[in-house]
This record gives sequence, structure tokens and C-alpha cells, in this order.
Amino acid sequence: MSNTYTDLVKQTFYFPQEGFETKDGNLFFNELDLKALIDKYGTPLKLTYLPKIGSQINKAKSLFAKAIKKHKYEGKYHYCYCTKSSHFSFVVEEALSHDVHLETSYAYDIEIINQLYKKRKISKDTFIICNGFKQKHYTSRIARLINTGFKNVIPILDNKEELERYKKSVKEPFKLGIRVAAEEEPNFPFYTSRLGIRAKDILEFYVDQIEGYEEKFQLKMLHIFLNKGIKDDIYYWSELNKVINLYCQLKKICHELDSINIGGGFPIKHSLGFDYDYEFMINEIVSTIKKACKKARVPMPHIFTEFGSFTVGESMAHIYSVLAEKIQNDREIWYMIDSSFITTLPDTWGIGEKFLLLPINKWNNEYQRVVLGGITCDSHDYYDSEEHINEVFLPKTNGENPKEPLYLGFFHTGAYQDQISGYGGIKHCMIPSPQHVIIGRDKNGKLVDWMYAKEQTAQSMLKILGYI
Repeated sequence: MSNTYTDLVKQTFYFPQEGFETKDGNLFFNELDLKALIDKYGTPLKLTYLPKIGSQINKAKSLFAKAIKKHKYEGKYHYCYCTKSSHFSFVVEEALSHDVHLETSYAYDIEIINQLYKKRKISKDTFIICNGFKQKHYTSRIARLINTGFKNVIPILDNKEELERYKKSVKEPFKLGIRVAAEEEPNFPFYTSRLGIRAKDILEFYVDQIEGYEEKFQLKMLHIFLNKGIKDDIYYWSELNKVINLYCQLKKICHELDSINIGGGFPIKHSLGFDYDYEFMINEIVSTIKKACKKARVPMPHIFTEFGSFTVGESMAHIYSVLAEKIQNDREIWYMIDSSFITTLPDTWGIGEKFLLLPINKWNNEYQRVVLGGITCDSHDYYDSEEHINEVFLPKTNGENPKEPLYLGFFHTGAYQDQISGYGGIKHCMIPSPQHVIIGRDKNGKLVDWMYAKEQTAQSMLKILGYI
């Protein structure tokens, strides 16, 4: 009986599959030879594969266009990228090259908007959806954008008082959105999101504070955000129907209202066993909105989505070397990696997130159950289960090429990890941020790679800490 890691994967999943295949016992990621990349740059290593961003955007756009045509839907679809998922210029500019709009979360995002405009990456017609609980330095920057001719900036009101700031500071006619406070999932410790305005208060708020001021500002958008994302369950459809019904009620008295923003994105692949029917969900969303509007006899709204993880998540990978194998008792075998999960993949530690874990080499070796350990002194710096199973199986470090280290890849790590860990800052136990390599394609379609950032140095940390 064959007992190699290749056999384990092929007995458990359909393999190879989109984005992943093996050649001569080594893993390829979107046709990228990872072993060759390791030989060139070493580990630990972060890589960003830019073409995946465009393919994700085009997938969603194509499926929405197909659904709109199928259901004879009368509104338009607009794809927005959430900058908070990854603020890096090469990510945002790659997304913008595929004709998307932007969603912001904080005041400093507006400075990014200004730089993108200077570089002609966006125009004053680009939709800028401004979300979040806003302090004065955020609302003042939003007002400045509107006053300088950005006609599709839409501040999403998070509370009733926010509108007063725009009344005082915005000199041009402007558009508004309202975030509807969503109910949280049943497993949350509280019932309703802290963000947004209660659904039952919105009609009264519109009549009292917005209606009659159409020459100065107009309510154009209702926004809902569900933290768990777009999933086919009772919770999602219940919350979506709530905002659609509210739209239908408001539309009868607010003719300017013409858009629904269904915030909360699509899930991404965190296991080779991932199974999600994007086409079905998009068809159901479009159909559900159309049916409700037809029943209420109101025009169908334009549909906005805000995709962050879906846009950028599958474009990145973190690669490590196994430094040593440690047998600590009769049952547990530890593979020690040359970095830290806490500092490079903080979601694995903070919220128990699982990423797609695969070895880069030694696929022809036998496999065993292991626990992965980071090199900080923290007992929580470990990874011991995958999304589809409460265990981790990886090739044995001996076998073919026993002198060559086992290399491990965590894939689809492109959303939030750098933002949460604090890119370029001080990390736990002063573990450095790994080097970062970007992969793109040249004019002839050939894969090319270049170094974006070298491994963080001791000197850079000492400077932050005030030693030098």
C-alpha cells in the first residue's frame, strides 16, 4: 500500500485543481515554480501573485453580468474594493486596473485616494464609499473630496449625528448612504452590530433630517454589512431581505434612493475541499432583489458589493522552512518553522483562522501527523488543525533528498494579515517581518518576480524603539 503525501491528497481531494499542481514532487502555485523561488530568495518568504486579483474581479463581474441578463434585472452592478483588506499600492492599483471602485474605512484612506488621483489611477467619477464610525478628521477629509469635485463620494452614515458635520462642511450638493445596523450571528455575545443605524429608526430619520433638502444632499444608498460574508443560510437571507424591504419602503417616499450595497464578501478557498457555488449565490441575490421590488412596485436598485478578501486573499502565500523535528512525547511530533504564526499570520492565533496549508516539496515522501510550531517563546505560537480536519498531516522530513529542508506554504493569506500584524513594526519577540516578493506578468505574458521588501532588520526595530 502506497503511503506518500501525494497519495493522501489524491485520496482525499480532487487534485490537481485550479491554482495547484505538482511536478516531480514539487508544488506549483498558479503555474509558479515555488521551489525555484525558494532557491532564489530563501525563506521565510511572502509572495503576492498579482494576476489572481484581476481574475477574481473578472469572475464576480462576469457572474453578476450573467445573472442580470438572465433575470432581466434593470439596475447596474458596481464592484468595490475594500482598501482595509490590503492597503499596499501594488494591490490597490492592480485592482483599479480592472475598473473597480473603492471603499474606505478611516481618515487616512482619503490620503490614499488623493495620491491615486494624482497618479491618475482614479478619476473624480470613481465611486468612493466611505464607511466606518467617523471622527472629525475623517468627515473633514470626505468633505474636502466632495468640495473639490469628487461627485461620486458617498459617505455612509453610521449614526444620526454624522450628517450634521457634512451640513456644516460640504459646500456642494452631495450623495448620502445609510448603514443599516445588522443583527449579528447567533453565536455572537451581542445581538446587534455596534455599527449603523437601527432599521426601525431609518424611515423617521429620513423624514426628519433628509427629506426636503434634496438640493443640498440626497439619500442614494442603503448599506448592510454582514461579518460572516455571503453564505447560503437563513441568517444571510433574513438580513438581506430586511434591507431590501427597507429599500422598498423608502423608495416610495425617497425617489433619489437608487442603490443597495450588500457589504460582506464571498468566502475564499482555505482548503482543497472548498466548495462554494458563486454563480448560484449571485443568481439568488439578483433574483431576490428583483422579486421584492416587483412585489412592492418600485424600481430595482443598482447593486454594489464590497469585496476585500475575495479580491486579494487568494493572491498571497507565506512560505517557511522546517528548521527541526522535535518529538516531545509519545504522541506529538513538532515541526519548528523559521518564523512565527503570531507575527506573520495573526488570524491563526487571534480568531483561529485556517489557511490552505501544503508542502512545497517532498510530496513523494511518506506522511505523518504533526503540530507546527513558531519560534517565539509564546505557547500559543502553533498550528495544529486544517479547515477540513482537526489534524495536520505533512511529509516526513527524511526520504527523498533528506538533506533538503521541508518547505511549507500557507496559501490565500493576502487579506488583513499585514494590517493586523503591523507591517514594518515591532513584532512579538522581535521576530522580523519576512521578505516580500511580488509576481506579475510582463507584456508577453511571462511570469516575472521582483523584491518588494527585504527581511526586516534589527536596526529598523531598534530605531522604532528609540535605541538608535
